[in-house]
Amino acid sequence: MDVHEAIQKRRSIRQYQDRPIPPDVLTRVLEAARRAPSWANVQSARWIVVTDPQRRQELTAALSPRNPATAAFAQAPVVLALCFVKGQSGCYQGQPRTSLGDWGLFDAGLAAANLTLAATAEGLGTVHVGATNIETAARILQIPDSVQFIEFIPLGYPADEGRATPRKELGEIISREKYGS
Repeated sequence: MDVHEAIQKRRSIRQYQDRPIPPDVLTRVLEAARRAPSWANVQSARWIVVTDPQRRQELTAALSPRNPATAAFAQAPVVLALCFVKGQSGCYQGQPRTSLGDWGLFDAGLAAANLTLAATAEGLGTVHVGATNIETAARILQIPDSVQFIEFIPLGYPADEGRATPRKELGEIISREKYGS
């Protein structure tokens, strides 16, 4: 599957088959995340791969109440926790180089995009689970203060195809030469 097809086929998947992910497939998906671009190539994105069913269940304590992705933590064979090392991306000698501050979140988003598209190409499903209690997730995963937890991404073979969500037309999101034109 080429990248354009993966972009068209990617869906938010919240129901998964009871089927393990072969190690070589998981490695290819993680390798795609590792290959993502980052500010000055600092590669500040970090991943925690959670496969233990008990640990995945424990992580649901970090989810918002009635989170629609809760079932995915029990069903998906892998739950990924995406983090970034603070003070690296967009920084020089620990100080932000732009008024936007630390770019770690941006770089981690690039890594997440690579991962989700590679997962789609491998026949896997994902969903971004950002409605979480960050402090609870960090405590459960023993994330140090120098690292920022961002989100969970369940990973597995979809139980269904998911549904395509409507996308805005290009004319609604693209300007030429100046904003709003």
